[in-house]
Amino acid sequence: MNVLYSLLLVLALVVIPLIGAGALGWHTLFGVIIPVFAVLVFVAGFIYRVMDWGRSAVPFRIPTTGGQQQTLSWIKPSKLDNPTTTAGTVGRMALEILLFRSLFRNTRTQLTQGPKLSYGSSKWLWLGAIAFHYSFFIILARHMRFFTEPVPLPFEWLDKLDGILQIGVPTLYMTEFVILAALAYLFLRRVVVPQLRYISLPADYFPLFLILAIVISGVLMRYFIRTDIMDIKTLTMGLATLNFTVPENIGVIFYIHVFLVAALLVYFPMSKLMHSGGVFLSPTRNLANNNRMKRHINPWNHPVKTHPYEEWEDEYREQLKEAGLPVEKE
Repeated sequence: MNVLYSLLLVLALVVIPLIGAGALGWHTLFGVIIPVFAVLVFVAGFIYRVMDWGRSAVPFRIPTTGGQQQTLSWIKPSKLDNPTTTAGTVGRMALEILLFRSLFRNTRTQLTQGPKLSYGSSKWLWLGAIAFHYSFFIILARHMRFFTEPVPLPFEWLDKLDGILQIGVPTLYMTEFVILAALAYLFLRRVVVPQLRYISLPADYFPLFLILAIVISGVLMRYFIRTDIMDIKTLTMGLATLNFTVPENIGVIFYIHVFLVAALLVYFPMSKLMHSGGVFLSPTRNLANNNRMKRHINPWNHPVKTHPYEEWEDEYREQLKEAGLPVEKE
């Protein structure tokens, strides 16, 4: 039912611009007003979530460790999986953000005959995540050519690299098929594996279906339902320069694509997709594990009046002497 609810919600999002921009002709609403509103909500929501996390106190140093901590000189420490320096922590964060290091080290646990608990490699999830995230990033970077004039060289190079296996016209982009395969794997993994299906909620399926709908609408618009690229760039450049212009010859498939992207932007700050910003603020990742080198005091500790031994001895000196117990001061 969670799959069905999420799918029906995405289909409803497709129908809205189909009626509004297609049947009713509200091109300005779906081409300008909704995209601008979505960008504002995304930026404001993203900043709010990051600032809210930044205000959260971290009273304890709780880095997640995956290797030998630095102790004695003759024991080799793991400088990246258990860093004790700032440089090691930066290296660990770089591996986590760029290569999903912790996900690569993930293992699969299952009961076998016996019963017997066994552990095995689980690299398919890491591969699917890497394929999805990098394909999504490249596609997003390629789309920047619609918002810039002249197009910066890095975007042109990325566009040529992605379409290096050109087959016919228009250019066939590799990332479009990679991201479709990655999304299919991430969805089937949640449906086929019983444990994952049991814990999966609509919040897990909805972004998969939404991004899949965005990709499919983009593929349809590029290869099957042709639209005027120059009219699209006129509209997108107007959005970038706040000089709004809505050409009349843009097909409804474009408005469906843009509306789905706007829905993703609005949904992003309030969803699990915010892990893209939260990974930088996670105390389990961005702190050095130097607990054996430096004492860390909890800033939440309530100040209390201490009673040192010297004061205690001064208070009970006579009783201690009468009992025959030694005292430091006579």
